Amino acid sequence: MGNSVVLKPAETASLTLLRLAEICVECGLPDGVFNVVTGSGAETGAALAMSMGVDVLTFTGSGGTGRKLLEASARSNLKRCYLELGGKSPNIVFADTPDLKKAAKVSARGIFRNSGQVCVAGARLLVEASVHDEFVALLKCEAEALTVGDPLDLGSQIGAVNSEDQLRRNLSFMDMARAEGGQVITGGARILQETGGSYTAPTIVTHVARDHALFQREVFGPVLSVTKFESEAEALSLANATDFGLAAGVWTADLSRAHRMFAGIRAGVLPVNTYGGADNTVPLGGVGQSGNGHDKSLHALDKYVDLKTAWIQL
Repeated sequence: MGNSVVLKPAETASLTLLRLAEICVECGLPDGVFNVVTGSGAETGAALAMSMGVDVLTFTGSGGTGRKLLEASARSNLKRCYLELGGKSPNIVFADTPDLKKAAKVSARGIFRNSGQVCVAGARLLVEASVHDEFVALLKCEAEALTVGDPLDLGSQIGAVNSEDQLRRNLSFMDMARAEGGQVITGGARILQETGGSYTAPTIVTHVARDHALFQREVFGPVLSVTKFESEAEALSLANATDFGLAAGVWTADLSRAHRMFAGIRAGVLPVNTYGGADNTVPLGGVGQSGNGHDKSLHALDKYVDLKTAWIQL
């Protein structure tokens, strides 16, 4: 859209973006068009947020940081802020799902890919009571078949989580889940690797109620909570029972039910009979405490331009 960009990567994930800047130089992009500035959020991020020379802020990360950016906008030049924040996306499996085995396979990848570090991850599995036990058994088999290891090894399917701090936070949810009556049926522990790194076994926790921490809070790791429901109305109520609204999934053979769920669930993205579909031609964004604005598609371009109206009389 003709703008120059200043990109501040996360403190624990800077090298890829620094390499991208080098590639831009090698490709002939003019100096100053794409800039990468590293540093802490408290110092570098705050300076960018308060800068009177920054017109637009886009941010992907936590709700707490997103609120600080809105405050900085109000205290500086009222720069526009677009926030892609957390999620606790429900993945809803009805008893009439045509292929439960396929649904289990896709649902496992929907939470465990990239070690669960995906904003739209299907972290809350809601399963109709009549197929709950069968589906959870299928899902457990899928989770335990995944290979956890060095992501540069083509035989690995699950890599490490971002940091030791993230690993400790993920494992702390296991203690909370058990204290609240959840049952860890697989995973729930660190996996030691010869290469080092912060690896966690894909984890499934059943008997998770709507008031449990694991139901309400984003883990950002390979941890899946499972909750059963009895009716479509209860499934919809559970789906909307968090402050987030980024994504959701529905598995059913009933197209009318799919449309009802699509209309009733507060989320920006809702695949049916699949999970995690993505395409650059369609928008990605959420509602509620999952943020505002959209990435991808033509809708993503609107936030990078100012509209100007001219009236000319000849």
